[in-house]
Parts: sequence; C-alpha cells; structure tokens
Amino acid sequence: MLNISRPILEIFILWFVIYHILLFFAGTRAIQVLRGIIILVIAFFLFQKLGLRELDWLLTKLFGISIIAILIIFHPEIRQGLARLGRRQLFSSSLKTEEELSKLLKEILDAAEGLIREKIGALIAIEKDDSLSPYIESGVLVDARVSSDLIQAIFTPKNPLHDGGLIIQQGRIMAAGCLFPLNQNQDLERIFGTRHRAGIGLSEETDAMVVVVSEERQDISLVYRSKLYKDLSPQDLSLKIRQIMKGEKQDV
Repeated sequence: MLNISRPILEIFILWFVIYHILLFFAGTRAIQVLRGIIILVIAFFLFQKLGLRELDWLLTKLFGISIIAILIIFHPEIRQGLARLGRRQLFSSSLKTEEELSKLLKEILDAAEGLIREKIGALIAIEKDDSLSPYIESGVLVDARVSSDLIQAIFTPKNPLHDGGLIIQQGRIMAAGCLFPLNQNQDLERIFGTRHRAGIGLSEETDAMVVVVSEERQDISLVYRSKLYKDLSPQDLSLKIRQIMKGEKQDV
C-alpha cells in the first residue's frame, strides 16, 4: 500500500510545486523566460542522453550565468510574484451565490452610471482570491453594505476619501481612500491617468478585479491580471466580471 501511495504523493507534490511556480510568474513578462528555461532543460537532458558532451558542457555553464542574470533582470517580477503568493488565501473569498453576485454588480453598475453622468471618477477593487487586507490598512475602514448611493457619495469630489481606491471584500465595502501601487509602464497610453495606473498596479500584485470610472473620458474600464478592458458598457462590465468569477477564459 505504501509503495502505491508514495508515487501518487510525489506526483501530487510535483503538480503542486509546478502550479505555484506558474502562479508565481502569471501576468508578468518572466513567464516567457520560464518557457524558454523549460525548453533548455529538455535540451539539456536530451544532450546528456545522446552523449553530446560539448553541448552538455555549454548548457551547464549557461545555466549558471542565467540564474544570476534572471535574478537581476526580473527582480520586479519576482517581487510581484512573492507578494501575490504571500497574499493568497487558502479559501476563496469570492461571492458564494449567483444572487449575491447579481446584487453586487447591480449596485456597482448603478453607481458607475451615476458617476459618469456627474463626470466623477472612481476606482473600485473587488477582492477575488488574493487578500486585499494590506491595502485595506492603507485606507479608512468602512465595513458597510455595497450600495450605489454610498459608492457615489464616497467618490464625490468634496469627500475626503474620493482620491483613493474603494475595496469590496466578501461582498461588503470594507474600506475607502486606499492606496494602490502605481504601474510604471511608460508604454501605457497617455490618455490613461493615475486611476488606471493604480488599477493596473494592483492587478499586477493581486487577482483583484478593478473597476475604473474615468472623469475625463466618461467611460468604464476593467483591469484584471494586468489586462485593461476599456470603453465597456455596463452590460459588458457585468459579463466580464461574471466570466472572471466563473474562471472562464478572457478575450484580450
């Protein structure tokens, strides 16, 4: 019995490690390098099997240099990956029922439409699996039921909390005026301001769904896993969030 269960345990451990390595690099440019390393490892074992000593020696030296180069070049990606793994919860904090999700989306969409009419910007992060508690600590605790009126009141320009981000955790508005990390990508279109950069920055370190309402462009965007879905209608936004919650593949 022990001999049978040991290979199964080893396979499970190997799967767990590989899964978390992929999770570690998900949403970063380092994922491309990881694929290249896998190809080199396969080539390394193939050269050994075929007895190609010179190529085997060359790849061995290349691996030694590559480790140092990767640590230096991809320091930001490694930091983001560690942050993502450190904030990941054992159990999902997502909404449990379709009814809860429908009520939440209705309030957010009503608020977004109202803010657009008033030409007011907003930044709303919805927690998925990665905990947003560290970012909640940077803002003001609210812990209130999600409602369109409250969201619009928080982002009213004269409200002291309107400049930061609002965080929805376990179906409740947990905090407002929160500080999110800013994306430093210089290639991002200049039409996108601080709110969009904050939304992308948060999505690089967590799997939060970030709704951005632009006061200048008067449109709605959604950011998830570093991808920006812009110019969404309320119906498109609702569909995107539902797809993400159900784990469906997203269109680029």
